[in-house]
Amino acid sequence: MVTGTVRDFMWTSGAMDGANNMGLFDKLFGSTKSAEAPKAPAAPKIKIAAKSEKEIATAAGEPFVAILKMDIDPNNLHQGSFELDWNEIFVSRLVKAGYMIKPTDQDADIVDRWFQTVCRHVVMETWEQEQAIIKGAGQYVNTRNIGDGRTEVS
Repeated sequence: MVTGTVRDFMWTSGAMDGANNMGLFDKLFGSTKSAEAPKAPAAPKIKIAAKSEKEIATAAGEPFVAILKMDIDPNNLHQGSFELDWNEIFVSRLVKAGYMIKPTDQDADIVDRWFQTVCRHVVMETWEQEQAIIKGAGQYVNTRNIGDGRTEVS
C-alpha cells in the first residue's frame, strides 16, 4: 500500500465535475492517455425552432383550433373568457358548415358563433342528464312472485 501527501494542489472551480476529477487523477498518478492530437472545435449547432401544433396542422392541410388561455373573474366566478387560436382551414370549414351569416363576418365572429354553439350543446347535455336523474330518482320497480313461474311487476 502506498501512502503519501499531496501538496500544492488547487481546484480550478468550486464544483467537482468529471474534468476536474480526471485532472486530479492525472496529477496524482500520471496521465494514462496516449498522446492525442488536439480536437478541432465543434461547429456550432444550428437550432431549428420546433413547429407549433398550429403550423403542423396547417402544413398538413388540417383544421386547427385550441384554447390558449382561460380567465375567470375572481370576484364573480360566473364570469370568464376563453382565448382561442385557429387556422384558416378551420374557418373555411366553419363557413362551409353555415356559421357565416353575413358576408362581412370576420373570422373571429365565425369562430365565436361556433364556440357558442359548442357551449350550448354542453349545457343542454348536462341539463338533460340532470333531468333524467331527477325523474328516475323516485321511481323503482317492485316485483312479487305470484307462483307458478309468474312474477307481478309494478
